[in-house]
Amino acid sequence: MRENNNTTSQPLPNKKAVALKYEPGERNAPVVVAKGQGRIAEAILEKAAENGVPVQQDKSLVEVLSKLDLDQEVPPELYALVAEILSFVYRSDQRAGGKK
Repeated sequence: MRENNNTTSQPLPNKKAVALKYEPGERNAPVVVAKGQGRIAEAILEKAAENGVPVQQDKSLVEVLSKLDLDQEVPPELYALVAEILSFVYRSDQRAGGKK
């Protein structure tokens, strides 16, 4: 990462990010593959942008998902909320012509 002395672009210590992976047939549910706050959250978001991965902001869902362990499947009680995210990603991919 590059350093930037501009204080407006400094990561917020309260900023959180969670990355999920879902491969139908591989696992029963999406899995937490990365999570963090502050600089780690910024790095997760930068990686997503670099790889063309759509990002959806939902502070309350991130709060819940950040309590899960890495490599832990999303529990059934969160399926409906996570399904909304997967739908968002699918629509974003369709608009981008299916490119990743």
